[in-house]
Amino acid sequence: MAALEQIDIAGSQHEVQRLLGQCLLRLQQYERLLKAMIAAQAFSGTPEAFPRTLDTRKAEVARKTLGMLIGCLMGDYIRKESGDVPDDMPDHESESVYLSIQIQLNLPDEGYESLKADLGALVTMRNKLVHHFIEMHDLWTVQGCLRAQTELHYAYAEIDRHFGQLCTFAGYMDETKRAFSELVQSPQFGDWLVNGIAPDGQVHWPMAGIVAALMQAFRELSVDGWVEVQTAARWVAENQPEQTPQKYGCSRWRHVIRESRQFELRRFTHNGHAGTWFRPASEARKAGSVVGFG
Repeated sequence: MAALEQIDIAGSQHEVQRLLGQCLLRLQQYERLLKAMIAAQAFSGTPEAFPRTLDTRKAEVARKTLGMLIGCLMGDYIRKESGDVPDDMPDHESESVYLSIQIQLNLPDEGYESLKADLGALVTMRNKLVHHFIEMHDLWTVQGCLRAQTELHYAYAEIDRHFGQLCTFAGYMDETKRAFSELVQSPQFGDWLVNGIAPDGQVHWPMAGIVAALMQAFRELSVDGWVEVQTAARWVAENQPEQTPQKYGCSRWRHVIRESRQFELRRFTHNGHAGTWFRPASEARKAGSVVGFG
């Protein structure tokens, strides 16, 4: 009888081991998917630095515990509908385009709090399985093993439910990324990125292509810190013919300079030549003068 009892205990223990391994493997699947989501949820930088930025994000996320990852999920990706939109765009002085991308899923406040508590219970369950399971169960008796098996069946069902839920959240993120990819490849996005012209026709002048062209013309042609407007216009027409005032809803080059508010515009005689001259607003500030747009 003692031998049979030992066989029963060994078989029960093996089943506990199998079920515990099943739970831990599912938890690892959950953590791997969660890490991939958090790494891709938000990143910023210049387009040429994006691959390096993403690698840095992956390295940072790899070191986080499940509890920390859940905190990122509920603090960065999933947010309350009543919460504020994050605005963490850093100062950027480079002439290269700087992008900050964040993907969010907004939930009603009650749903958010319920999910947060549910995920907190998952973290607690994980910690018990990994660190305290042997302490909580007598695995040297058949009855103790049976109780452990019952708990593990429940634990696996819960972990699997959470994994399915996370797959749904990941699907929402993938849909957003696909939509963004389509936007990036559209002519409208190219016009906004290169020329600063939004899909609704509004011009973001600091990143407008025609402003960049005028800045380049200034660097090429300035004499004593000024460039005559028509001289710059001819240079742009020769070197960047796609940049025209009409493209930006302006009738003339002086109209562009005034509307952009990126330059100082003055009429005077310079080196014996009367005309309308301009210089970048940054140059005007260095010279200590007030920028004029008349």
